[in-house]
Amino acid sequence: MSIQQNLEHILSRIRSAELRAGRPAGSARLVAVSKTFPVDDVKACYDAGQRIFGENRVQEALGKIPALPPDTEWHLIGPLQRNKVRKALEHFTLIHAVDSLRLAQFMDAVAQETGKRPRILLEVNVGDEDSKFGFSPETLEREWPELAALDHLEIAGLMCIPPPVENPDEARPYFRRLRELKETLSGKGGAPLRELSMGMSHDFETAVEEGATLVRVGTAIFGGRSYAPAP
Repeated sequence: MSIQQNLEHILSRIRSAELRAGRPAGSARLVAVSKTFPVDDVKACYDAGQRIFGENRVQEALGKIPALPPDTEWHLIGPLQRNKVRKALEHFTLIHAVDSLRLAQFMDAVAQETGKRPRILLEVNVGDEDSKFGFSPETLEREWPELAALDHLEIAGLMCIPPPVENPDEARPYFRRLRELKETLSGKGGAPLRELSMGMSHDFETAVEEGATLVRVGTAIFGGRSYAPAP
Protein backbone atom coordinates (compact mmCIF):
# COMPACT_ATOMS: atom_id res chain seq x y z
CA MET A 1 0.00 0.00 0.00
CA SER A 2 1.03 3.62 -0.44
CA ILE A 3 2.04 5.96 2.38
CA GLN A 4 -1.34 7.68 2.02
CA GLN A 5 -3.23 4.38 2.30
CA ASN A 6 -1.13 3.31 5.29
CA LEU A 7 -1.75 6.65 6.99
CA GLU A 8 -5.50 6.45 6.43
CA HIS A 9 -5.53 2.90 7.82
CA ILE A 10 -3.62 3.90 10.98
CA LEU A 11 -5.87 6.92 11.58
CA SER A 12 -8.94 4.71 11.19
CA ARG A 13 -7.57 2.27 13.77
CA ILE A 14 -6.84 5.14 16.17
CA ARG A 15 -10.40 6.41 15.84
CA SER A 16 -11.79 2.91 16.42
CA ALA A 17 -9.68 2.57 19.58
CA GLU A 18 -10.94 5.94 20.81
CA LEU A 19 -14.50 4.80 20.22
CA ARG A 20 -13.94 1.54 22.13
CA ALA A 21 -12.52 3.52 25.06
CA GLY A 22 -15.37 6.06 25.01
CA ARG A 23 -12.96 8.86 24.16
CA PRO A 24 -13.68 11.86 21.91
CA ALA A 25 -12.53 11.57 18.31
CA GLY A 26 -9.19 13.28 17.90
CA SER A 27 -8.17 12.99 21.56
CA ALA A 28 -5.27 10.73 20.50
CA ARG A 29 -2.95 12.30 17.92
CA LEU A 30 -0.57 10.53 15.59
CA VAL A 31 3.16 11.25 15.53
CA ALA A 32 4.46 9.86 12.24
CA VAL A 33 7.96 8.62 13.09
CA SER A 34 10.02 9.68 10.11
CA LYS A 35 13.48 8.83 11.45
CA THR A 36 15.74 7.24 8.79
CA PHE A 37 13.16 7.87 6.05
CA PRO A 38 13.96 10.29 3.21
CA VAL A 39 12.43 13.73 2.82
CA ASP A 40 10.33 12.57 -0.14
CA ASP A 41 8.54 10.05 2.07
CA VAL A 42 7.91 12.70 4.73
CA LYS A 43 6.53 15.05 2.06
CA ALA A 44 4.23 12.30 0.79
CA CYS A 45 2.91 11.79 4.31
CA TYR A 46 2.44 15.54 4.73
CA ASP A 47 0.57 15.71 1.42
CA ALA A 48 -1.71 12.95 2.71
CA GLY A 49 -2.68 15.18 5.62
CA GLN A 50 -0.23 14.34 8.40
CA ARG A 51 1.27 17.30 10.28
CA ILE A 52 3.18 15.87 13.27
CA PHE A 53 6.47 14.06 12.64
CA GLY A 54 8.89 12.44 15.09
CA GLU A 55 12.65 12.31 14.70
CA ASN A 56 15.21 10.53 16.88
CA ARG A 57 18.27 12.63 16.11
CA VAL A 58 18.57 16.39 16.05
CA GLN A 59 21.07 16.40 13.18
CA GLU A 60 18.94 14.20 10.92
CA ALA A 61 15.88 16.35 11.61
CA LEU A 62 17.74 19.53 10.69
CA GLY A 63 18.13 18.14 7.17
CA LYS A 64 14.37 17.64 6.84
CA ILE A 65 12.76 20.55 8.68
CA PRO A 66 13.53 23.21 6.01
CA ALA A 67 12.02 20.98 3.28
CA LEU A 68 8.56 20.84 4.88
CA PRO A 69 5.98 23.66 5.14
CA PRO A 70 6.05 25.83 8.27
CA ASP A 71 2.85 24.34 9.71
CA THR A 72 4.69 21.02 10.21
CA GLU A 73 5.11 20.11 13.87
CA TRP A 74 8.39 18.38 14.75
CA HIS A 75 8.78 16.22 17.85
CA LEU A 76 12.11 14.92 19.14
CA ILE A 77 11.37 11.40 20.33
CA GLY A 78 14.89 10.02 20.85
CA PRO A 79 17.36 10.57 23.68
CA LEU A 80 18.71 14.10 23.92
CA GLN A 81 22.38 14.80 24.57
CA ARG A 82 23.30 17.96 26.44
CA ASN A 83 25.37 19.29 23.51
CA LYS A 84 22.25 19.17 21.30
CA VAL A 85 19.89 20.92 23.72
CA ARG A 86 20.20 24.40 22.20
CA LYS A 87 19.39 23.21 18.69
CA ALA A 88 16.56 21.02 19.97
CA LEU A 89 14.95 23.93 21.79
CA GLU A 90 15.11 25.98 18.61
CA HIS A 91 13.56 23.49 16.21
CA PHE A 92 11.20 21.11 18.06
CA THR A 93 7.66 21.75 19.25
CA LEU A 94 7.79 18.94 21.81
CA ILE A 95 10.70 16.96 23.28
CA HIS A 96 9.51 13.51 24.36
CA ALA A 97 12.40 11.88 26.17
CA VAL A 98 13.71 14.02 29.04
CA ASP A 99 15.03 11.20 31.16
CA SER A 100 16.58 12.78 34.27
CA LEU A 101 16.30 15.70 36.67
CA ARG A 102 19.84 16.71 35.69
CA LEU A 103 18.91 17.01 32.01
CA ALA A 104 15.72 18.91 32.85
CA GLN A 105 17.68 21.36 35.00
CA PHE A 106 20.21 21.90 32.22
CA MET A 107 17.41 22.50 29.70
CA ASP A 108 15.78 24.94 32.10
CA ALA A 109 19.03 26.92 32.32
CA VAL A 110 19.43 26.98 28.52
CA ALA A 111 15.80 28.00 28.12
CA GLN A 112 16.33 30.90 30.51
CA GLU A 113 19.40 32.06 28.55
CA THR A 114 17.63 31.86 25.19
CA GLY A 115 14.26 33.21 26.26
CA LYS A 116 12.44 30.03 25.21
CA ARG A 117 9.90 27.94 27.08
CA PRO A 118 10.13 24.44 25.59
CA ARG A 119 7.41 21.84 25.99
CA ILE A 120 8.80 18.54 27.25
CA LEU A 121 7.69 15.09 28.31
CA LEU A 122 9.38 13.10 31.07
CA GLU A 123 10.42 9.59 30.02
CA VAL A 124 9.47 6.88 32.52
CA ASN A 125 11.07 3.44 32.59
CA VAL A 126 7.81 1.68 33.42
CA GLY A 127 9.27 -1.80 32.99
CA ASP A 128 12.33 -1.16 35.19
CA GLU A 129 14.58 -2.33 32.33
CA ASP A 130 18.35 -1.89 32.60
CA SER A 131 18.52 -1.27 28.85
CA LYS A 132 16.10 1.67 28.91
CA PHE A 133 16.55 5.29 29.85
CA GLY A 134 14.11 7.21 31.99
CA PHE A 135 12.94 7.92 35.51
CA SER A 136 11.75 5.01 37.57
CA PRO A 137 8.21 5.75 38.78
CA GLU A 138 9.52 6.01 42.33
CA THR A 139 12.31 8.42 41.39
CA LEU A 140 9.93 10.59 39.42
CA GLU A 141 7.53 10.88 42.33
CA ARG A 142 10.40 11.76 44.66
CA GLU A 143 11.90 14.36 42.32
CA TRP A 144 8.60 15.78 41.13
CA PRO A 145 8.67 18.88 43.40
CA GLU A 146 12.05 19.90 41.93
CA LEU A 147 10.88 19.24 38.38
CA ALA A 148 7.62 21.11 38.83
CA ALA A 149 9.54 24.11 40.19
CA LEU A 150 11.55 24.60 36.98
CA ASP A 151 10.33 27.96 35.71
CA HIS A 152 11.45 27.86 32.08
CA LEU A 153 10.10 24.46 30.99
CA GLU A 154 6.55 23.41 30.31
CA ILE A 155 6.28 19.82 31.50
CA ALA A 156 3.42 18.72 29.29
CA GLY A 157 3.20 15.06 30.31
CA LEU A 158 4.89 11.67 30.40
CA MET A 159 6.31 9.24 27.85
CA CYS A 160 7.23 5.55 27.94
CA ILE A 161 8.45 2.63 25.86
CA PRO A 162 7.22 -0.56 27.57
CA PRO A 163 9.13 -3.85 27.45
CA PRO A 164 8.74 -5.75 24.16
CA VAL A 165 5.80 -8.16 24.19
CA GLU A 166 4.33 -10.62 21.70
CA ASN A 167 0.70 -9.69 22.33
CA PRO A 168 -0.09 -5.95 22.38
CA ASP A 169 -2.50 -6.52 25.25
CA GLU A 170 0.47 -7.52 27.41
CA ALA A 171 1.64 -3.90 27.22
CA ARG A 172 -1.60 -2.71 28.81
CA PRO A 173 -0.38 -2.79 32.45
CA TYR A 174 2.59 -0.57 31.52
CA PHE A 175 0.41 1.97 29.74
CA ARG A 176 -1.99 1.93 32.67
CA ARG A 177 0.89 2.46 35.07
CA LEU A 178 1.99 5.56 33.16
CA ARG A 179 -1.54 6.96 33.14
CA GLU A 180 -1.91 6.38 36.86
CA LEU A 181 1.45 8.03 37.50
CA LYS A 182 0.34 11.06 35.48
CA GLU A 183 -2.81 11.29 37.57
CA THR A 184 -0.81 10.99 40.80
CA LEU A 185 1.62 13.74 39.83
CA SER A 186 -1.14 15.99 38.52
CA GLY A 187 -2.79 15.71 41.91
CA LYS A 188 0.36 17.00 43.63
CA GLY A 189 0.21 20.38 41.93
CA GLY A 190 2.66 22.05 39.61
CA ALA A 191 2.47 21.39 35.88
CA PRO A 192 -0.91 20.26 34.47
CA LEU A 193 0.13 17.03 32.77
CA ARG A 194 -2.06 16.64 29.71
CA GLU A 195 0.01 14.43 27.41
CA LEU A 196 0.73 10.71 27.46
CA SER A 197 3.11 9.64 24.68
CA MET A 198 2.87 5.86 24.49
CA GLY A 199 2.23 3.20 21.90
CA MET A 200 4.04 2.38 18.67
CA SER A 201 3.27 0.47 15.47
CA HIS A 202 2.52 -2.86 17.19
CA ASP A 203 0.59 -1.67 20.26
CA PHE A 204 -0.79 1.83 19.64
CA GLU A 205 -4.43 0.74 19.80
CA THR A 206 -3.94 -0.65 23.29
CA ALA A 207 -2.18 2.58 24.25
CA VAL A 208 -5.11 4.65 22.99
CA GLU A 209 -7.52 2.50 24.99
CA GLU A 210 -5.40 3.25 28.08
CA GLY A 211 -5.31 7.02 27.57
CA ALA A 212 -2.51 7.86 25.11
CA THR A 213 -2.78 11.36 23.69
CA LEU A 214 0.20 10.82 21.35
CA VAL A 215 1.06 7.56 19.58
CA ARG A 216 4.35 7.16 17.72
CA VAL A 217 3.96 5.13 14.52
CA GLY A 218 6.64 4.79 11.84
CA THR A 219 7.02 1.44 10.08
CA ALA A 220 3.26 0.90 9.76
CA ILE A 221 3.14 4.13 7.73
CA PHE A 222 6.46 4.29 5.89
CA GLY A 223 7.44 0.60 5.73
CA GLY A 224 10.52 -1.22 7.02
CA ARG A 225 13.67 0.72 7.87
CA SER A 226 17.11 0.25 6.39
CA TYR A 227 19.74 1.10 8.96
CA ALA A 228 23.23 1.96 7.76
CA PRO A 229 25.88 -0.37 9.19
CA ALA A 230 27.90 1.05 12.05
CA PRO A 231 31.28 2.44 10.94
